[in-house]
Amino acid sequence: MSVPAAPPGQPKKAATAAWIGSALEYYDFFIYGSAAALIFPKVFFDESDPATATLLSLATFGVAYAARPVGALFLGHFGDRAGRKKVMVFTLVLMGLSTFLIGCLPTRAQVGSLAPVLLVLCRVLQGVSAAGEQASANSMTLEHAPSDRRAFFSSFTLSGTQGGQLLATLVFIPIAALPEEQLLSWGWRVPFWLSIAVAVAGYVIRRNLEETPAFTAQKATGEAVGLPLAVLLREHWADVLRVIAGALVASVSTIFTVWALAYATSDSVGMSRSSMLWVGASANLVALAAIPAWAALSDRVGRRPVYLIGAAGSAVAMFAYLWAISTGSYPLIMLLGVLAFGVVYSAANGVWPSFYGEMFSTRVRLSGMAVGTQIGFAVAGFAVTFAARLAGPDGDDWSTVAFFTAALCVPPVIAALSARETAGIPTERLGERDRREAARPEKVTV
Repeated sequence: MSVPAAPPGQPKKAATAAWIGSALEYYDFFIYGSAAALIFPKVFFDESDPATATLLSLATFGVAYAARPVGALFLGHFGDRAGRKKVMVFTLVLMGLSTFLIGCLPTRAQVGSLAPVLLVLCRVLQGVSAAGEQASANSMTLEHAPSDRRAFFSSFTLSGTQGGQLLATLVFIPIAALPEEQLLSWGWRVPFWLSIAVAVAGYVIRRNLEETPAFTAQKATGEAVGLPLAVLLREHWADVLRVIAGALVASVSTIFTVWALAYATSDSVGMSRSSMLWVGASANLVALAAIPAWAALSDRVGRRPVYLIGAAGSAVAMFAYLWAISTGSYPLIMLLGVLAFGVVYSAANGVWPSFYGEMFSTRVRLSGMAVGTQIGFAVAGFAVTFAARLAGPDGDDWSTVAFFTAALCVPPVIAALSARETAGIPTERLGERDRREAARPEKVTV
């Protein structure tokens, strides 16, 4: 199938829409992480002792990741059947509305155990939305981009994610500085209420984006499949497993964003909320430049070497960062936090949108990325809960958490080493090998 080139300017337009949409979407997603570490233990789980309250709050953070594989099944199917654009609009509106509702929830002191139940329901909706966001945005930018610059253009989805995390952190800095009474009564709600603007802005940004040439050509020639998931598991099952294993590298992000924040601001370390939020903001600011830079490098040298730098390097860098927190030295925390998350982790983060997406053919790309990444991300989401338990009753066993994070970086390394290099392959030929092997008749031994 010959795929026409994207209209002039369309790759940049798709990358811009992906960046802005992902930034707005993940602003919503990450303000929940900050609130789960700093606020919700005292608002929704205040009937428990502090350590248990923190554990329960961090568990609600993981709930969205458990919902994401289910959302991926439906949104992946819909995106490969109806198009990438429709999924991109739907996911952003759903995220904005569900996050706004969190800001309107009553507290446990007001309605009892119903409050955490409603919180979990809203968190599930966030998870369903996030399940389709990155896969659809990545597919959109990858299929619009020139073959020799797919990593660079598709990396804007992930730099947008970091932009959203930076925005969420900057919003929470003045909120976290409020007096305790105001913070717990109304202050924490403000970042969630702002999400109504996310839904409106996302709709305006994405509604005029054109569908990708690859998907349009496939639909015109009748090559779209009725059950993308069945084709995915038959022809690309090995790559689905690779993506699941590779997606575990996201544990670095959740440990950095949520558990390390809770640990640093606990009584055992005693860092202020605002100072630690500035560490996250600085790391994400560096990541905004590092992600497209690493991606551009992978367009020249290949996906695998750059991804391996990020996956293997993060295992070491996160160990150093958590050690720095244990020392209580703020300059050291800032330096190693920026290095670990802003630079090293960005190598994997900048490359995986193209690396994973190029494993699949156009007709199942969105399903493959959605299902594979969301199963892996589900584990990454609950890594925070496991880390909280591994840290012991006082929550200060940082070395065990560091070894746990490093262990979760091993499957991504194995996945990358076993994957084929896809940089430079024409977009219409991506995923051909598995299709040929699936169609090849089995050898019969008499």
